[in-house]
Amino acid sequence: MGRGRTARTVVAFASTFDAMEAERLCREAGVEGRIIPLPVEITAECGLAWSMPPGDDARAAFDRAVAGHLVPEGIYRLML
Repeated sequence: MGRGRTARTVVAFASTFDAMEAERLCREAGVEGRIIPLPVEITAECGLAWSMPPGDDARAAFDRAVAGHLVPEGIYRLML
């Protein structure tokens, strides 16, 4: 029996450095989420992405954590 798919907000980055920096900043700020391999539905320069719960609160927390440090290549809502 497989695991059910759930909605997630997925953030793509232009570089591995940006992905790792986002992870560091989010961990320091207590933003829920984790680094995942880039889903096949997304085309980006980097093979890593940040996955977090969907919703405005999680997105706002992410935006605050990375503000002034990096700009995501794209932000998507996917079923993972």
